[in-house]
Amino acid sequence: MDERFPDEFVTWHHKTFVGIKVDEVFGMDSKNGQVWTELARQIFCEQGENYKVIDHFENGAPYLEGYPGRISLTHTTHFFAVATLPKTPEVNLDSFNPRASMGIDAESLERTQVLKVRNKFLSDKELELVPEENIKANIIAWTSKEALYKAALTPGMDFRENIRITKLPELQNDPVKAKAVCLGEAEILFPEETGNGIQAMNLFSYESYGCCVTIAFSPKCAKFGK
Repeated sequence: MDERFPDEFVTWHHKTFVGIKVDEVFGMDSKNGQVWTELARQIFCEQGENYKVIDHFENGAPYLEGYPGRISLTHTTHFFAVATLPKTPEVNLDSFNPRASMGIDAESLERTQVLKVRNKFLSDKELELVPEENIKANIIAWTSKEALYKAALTPGMDFRENIRITKLPELQNDPVKAKAVCLGEAEILFPEETGNGIQAMNLFSYESYGCCVTIAFSPKCAKFGK
């Protein structure tokens, strides 16, 4: 989506190839910062038959009041998105559970600053996996790490030590039409006291409104059917 919308918001509600729903709000390029973010959040909450209320658990994880399913939020310049899993009333959403493990993150594909900090969020093996001068690959890696951190629901995890990318996802032009070969792979190494051990995760990345959007999810998590 390369078209810009300086004076209006655009919303897009879609289901991704991996069975996770995403609501996107973008545009209104004439406004910036916190004002833009609050307006985009309001637009999302007003979509649908009933007004949606976003709240947060003590660990910072967001949830929708009255909806027993995992959600994850992300926003960057002129782009806001909410990813949603199906209802899992059997799961406590304020702690990690593979059945509801999912996170989303987005970043502009033009954000070259990520190259300057790659040594801080990539391990030695990951530095070999992600080409140093490839901006797109580094942004995919950065959004993957952020999405995995959100999916872990465990504050204080180290990006280099506790979150490992073993296969970088391929950036897709269409979040709905894709093939399994595009998926990335990762591991989350939880602290021993959590009892969660090492959890295998998948990564799915696509382009929207000039941004790389990455979803991290457990292969065991609930998904919407076709």
